[in-house]
Amino acid sequence: MRILFMGTPEFAVASLKRLVEDGHELCGVLTQPDKPKNRGMKLIPTPVKEYALTKNLPVFQPQKARDGEAMSIVRQLDPELIVVAAYGKILPEELLNYPKYGSINVHSSLLPKYRGAAPINWAILNGEAETGVSIMYMAAALDAGDVIAQARTPIGPDEDAQTLTARLAELGAVTLSETVTALENGFATRTPQDESAFTYAPMLSRELSPIDWTRSAHAINCQIRGLIPWPAASTDAVSGEAMKVFRSVETGEQTAAKPGTVLTADKRGIAVACGDGKVLSLTEIQAVGGKRMSAADYLRGHPIQL
Repeated sequence: MRILFMGTPEFAVASLKRLVEDGHELCGVLTQPDKPKNRGMKLIPTPVKEYALTKNLPVFQPQKARDGEAMSIVRQLDPELIVVAAYGKILPEELLNYPKYGSINVHSSLLPKYRGAAPINWAILNGEAETGVSIMYMAAALDAGDVIAQARTPIGPDEDAQTLTARLAELGAVTLSETVTALENGFATRTPQDESAFTYAPMLSRELSPIDWTRSAHAINCQIRGLIPWPAASTDAVSGEAMKVFRSVETGEQTAAKPGTVLTADKRGIAVACGDGKVLSLTEIQAVGGKRMSAADYLRGHPIQL
């Protein structure tokens, strides 16, 4: 099938790679413009662009999706199907409706739950036991199109947003491959979403970072896992100075200590009392201006008063 692919981050690369491996004709790849990074402000290509260039695929990077440039590219390439995976821009209906087979999206949640920009993070933040991917027809409303296929997977108790993203990228690629085959052969189904059951997964912000130790140990652990790699959970209650927390362990121990109290600080981690009377051990942290390290390494240079 003649496919135009639209995607930007690492999550989208797995889907593009699978379409190439399946032998489809990739007539073009649309991705967001290169962005300046680091001190030198050097322009860095998107992960999708980097992969596309290794396969000699034509790459297009329109600044906007609604000023006519993207639509002009679509008409020029004349795809039978548009596949979108985390492109990062809202697309006009004219563009979505152009291909013979329409436009489909690889979304990293079990729709209608977690529509929006950060479904993987919010599934962990909210303590979900399960998530998955949905392949859907794209519509004018955000992530509201009819669902063609879904695949489910449990969320591991120690899994963070970064590792779960990598897993869902691969699961999405497999499900996309099956969906494109179904579209080609004319047996793809479409199921309208239940609007009464939808939830929203907004963009992350630094306002989500501060840890409230009056919450339960499990809720705080979910917060830490869900905010990796950015913006990361943070606290200044442990050592008196701000630190980011990247990994924690629910010890199962009980305590009557006030929430936020440091109970022990040793090579096993920094054990802190939580609001439900349980203990959370911080095992990987980062001080302001420092590097991400184990709690044991941090304590060697930063002893904590119990």
